[in-house]
Amino acid sequence: MKIGIIGGNGMLGTDLSLLISSRGFESVIFDLPEYNILKDTDLMKIVRYSDIIVNCAAYTAVDKAESDIEKCYAVNAEAVGKLGKYIADAGKYLVHISTDFVFGDSSTKPLNEESITNPLGVYGKSKLEGELLLQQSGAECSIIRLEWTYGINGENFISKILSLASKLDELKVIDDQVGSPTSTENVARAIFSFIENKVHGLYHFAAKGYVSRYEVACAIIEILGINNKIIPCSSSAFITPAKRPLNSRFDCSKIDQILAFERPNWKDSLEKYLKKLSANHK
Repeated sequence: MKIGIIGGNGMLGTDLSLLISSRGFESVIFDLPEYNILKDTDLMKIVRYSDIIVNCAAYTAVDKAESDIEKCYAVNAEAVGKLGKYIADAGKYLVHISTDFVFGDSSTKPLNEESITNPLGVYGKSKLEGELLLQQSGAECSIIRLEWTYGINGENFISKILSLASKLDELKVIDDQVGSPTSTENVARAIFSFIENKVHGLYHFAAKGYVSRYEVACAIIEILGINNKIIPCSSSAFITPAKRPLNSRFDCSKIDQILAFERPNWKDSLEKYLKKLSANHK
C-alpha cells in the first residue's frame, strides 16, 4: 500500500514517513518544488500515485498571512477543497491536518470538536475554510486538529526557546496562552491509527495535560539543567500582526476511543524529545 504524504519533508511529514516505513508500508513524499498543491495537475498526480493520502502541507506563516491573504487561502482552503474532490472521484481516503487556530476562545474550558470556532486571524480562518470545503467535497476523509507541535525536523516553540537560551540569560515568555505541547512522533502514531482503520470525521489530538508557554519554557530549563531566568509576561507584551488563541486546551476524549495507544503526558514527551535532540548534537 502506498501512502502519499503531502508536505512530507516537513516536521510532521518526516516523522510520519519514518513510522510508515517501519510498519512495512511504502511512503511517497509529495513536496515543493516537485509538487505544488496549487496546481491541479500535481493534485491529480498525488491522488493517482497514492492509495491513501495524508495532507500535512499548509501555509503556516501566521503573521505573514495577515498581508499574504490570497496565497494563504489558496493553500489552506482552495487547494484542500480541490484535493477532496479528486479523492472523492478516485474513491480514495484522506487524513487532513488542521489546527487549534480555528478557535479564538479565551475561557479555560477544554475545547471539543463541537465547540464554537472563532479564528482570530487569516491563518485560522483559512484553515477553517479548508475544513469546510473538504467536508463538502464528498471525500472519504478525516480531519485531525493539532496544536503546539514540535519535532526534530523543523522550527517550533521548543527549538526557538533553546536558540534564545543559548544567547540570552533572561527570556520573557508568554504565560496567558495555554495548551499542550505535542510531539510529532506521537501525532504520526495517531495518524497511523486513522490510516489502519480509515477513521472518518473531525478529531482533536494533543498530549495530555495543559500548560502555559511560560511553564513549557521553565520545564525545558529544568530538564536540561541550565541557568537561564524565565520571566512571565502577557501576550500584550508581544505585538504581532496576528493574534494567537489564548485557550488551546483540547478535549481529546473522542480520539481516545480510536487510538491504538494512550496519549502521553506533555512533559514526558518533552523530556524524551530533549534527550533525543541532545543525542543528535553529540
